[in-house]
Amino acid sequence: MARKRKIEDIMTSEYVTIGELVQLTRMRYSTLKHYTEQGMIPFEQLGQNLTRRYKRIETLERIEKIQSLKDLGLTIPEIIDELNKEN
Repeated sequence: MARKRKIEDIMTSEYVTIGELVQLTRMRYSTLKHYTEQGMIPFEQLGQNLTRRYKRIETLERIEKIQSLKDLGLTIPEIIDELNKEN
């Protein structure tokens, strides 16, 4: 099991794990995992290492965008469509 990083280190890191995203966003792990599996949050996965790495700043901005669309009443498929329009 990996050693848990201090929040100060997480806040300055280019990449974070999903567990660290939970700390930063206060969202549930299962929600972030669902967003990842739906392709709403991009990640990198190096070689045989199964740990997904998320670019901290871009991912936090993406999560904020998802939340704002959710607050407007959009469904997950509608949010995915909106996110795809931006790319």
